[in-house]
Amino acid sequence: MIIINVKEGESLDKALKRFKKKFEKTGVLRELRSRQAFEKKSVTRRTTVKNAIYKQGLNQEVN
Repeated sequence: MIIINVKEGESLDKALKRFKKKFEKTGVLRELRSRQAFEKKSVTRRTTVKNAIYKQGLNQEVN
């Protein structure tokens, strides 16, 4: 469970933004979406390799 302490004088919008950021970091929604449908191991491996290639290409452009 995520707990956000609202500081004195802090707007509710800022507190909500902090909550959303923490919630996103936990990866709950990502995990939920991945569990909605079964994905074969070969498909997950293919997507991880694809993502790695994409990230590697981004790093080469920067350097």
